[in-house]
Amino acid sequence: MRDFVAGLGYLLKGQKWVARHGRWWGFGMIPALIALVGYVAALAALTVWSGDVVDWATPFADGWGSPWQGLVRGAVLVALFGAAVGLSLVTFTAVTLLIGQPFYESLCEQVDETEGGAPAKPDIPLWGELLISARDSLYVLVRVLAFGIVLFLCGFIPVVGQTVVPVVALAVSGYFMAAELTAVALQRRGVPQRERLRLLRGRLGLALGFGMPLMLLMLVPFVTVLAMPGAVAGATLLARDLAPVEELPDEVEEELPHQ
Repeated sequence: MRDFVAGLGYLLKGQKWVARHGRWWGFGMIPALIALVGYVAALAALTVWSGDVVDWATPFADGWGSPWQGLVRGAVLVALFGAAVGLSLVTFTAVTLLIGQPFYESLCEQVDETEGGAPAKPDIPLWGELLISARDSLYVLVRVLAFGIVLFLCGFIPVVGQTVVPVVALAVSGYFMAAELTAVALQRRGVPQRERLRLLRGRLGLALGFGMPLMLLMLVPFVTVLAMPGAVAGATLLARDLAPVEELPDEVEEELPHQ
């Protein structure tokens, strides 16, 4: 419980940090705004073309009479939008981090400098950082989707599916949210992804205390944009706890793609 409260504390400290450094708050919102506009445009396009998509997906219902055709296609439409919104929530952070790699790299560096004990900047070109970030995000996304499928099926279990499963789903989402957001700061420290996940599992309460409340905030799109810079700053502070610079090895082999 103490670690959970400490994780929540890092989230709040991150928001306080960007509140004290207003220029960096605005700077850190740019990637989230770009991602939000893209997702809104995609959902708007889906709304416009949803009727055609549903008709294409249910050709078997073309000859059905009322009310069955409307009921089936209405159910498919609801499922389509539910899946689209769910996928948006799952992927938003990963896409924002990918777009914002240069932004959040600078934000992390600034947080480290103001707090003291900043690591040396990794000698990796921007394209290399983007490639590593994309690969790591895909690695996490595959696991999120796998857990999501299992939890979706468990949701049909009476009572448990309506009580325990939503809490477990929030915990899983919160853990991977913490993994995504600490990735920038830990990558700067030369910590490979498997080691990052091991560090977070070792301090699970810390990861959940940071990620679960943030996941609830992320359910509100505009709040996501406002909270993202502080979330990255808080994740940097959390990463400083997980991997203090003085405890890192002098040389850490970077996971660069083979040319």
